[in-house]
Amino acid sequence: MKFNFGTGIVIAMGLFMIFILQYVIRVQVDSKFDNELVTENYYQQEIEVDGKHDREVAALKLNEKLSIESNRNGDITIAFPTNFDVKNITGKIFLYRPSNQKLDFDMPISLSSSNLLIPNNTLVDGRWDIAVEWSYEGTDYRNKQSLTVKKD
Repeated sequence: MKFNFGTGIVIAMGLFMIFILQYVIRVQVDSKFDNELVTENYYQQEIEVDGKHDREVAALKLNEKLSIESNRNGDITIAFPTNFDVKNITGKIFLYRPSNQKLDFDMPISLSSSNLLIPNNTLVDGRWDIAVEWSYEGTDYRNKQSLTVKKD
């Protein structure tokens, strides 16, 4: 058999196809390449984007804004507007860990004062995306912030 330019191209294309296929198979099979979605119901959440945007705009229009802060101990404090009656504030707080879906959790809002404390024993060090979905007297609000929790 004579080795010419056409044969070289066919062999090169075949080797390239084998390389790509073995790479795709390795990424799909190996557990260290995690390709899961950030949330289980990602597509459902994308449908609700307009409603989320409306709630975020309503939160921005408040005279006194909700604040989310992390202290030196790794605790997260969420301060609701002080001019609101805390008994009429309802909703949920969603804590997402972008690097590990198994650490995600949510909690209902239950207030006795305008501040809510999330203790550091429920959190690990690193970045957390926090979304507070809350309502007050029939108006819905949404605040979203990313924090880096660092315990001393």
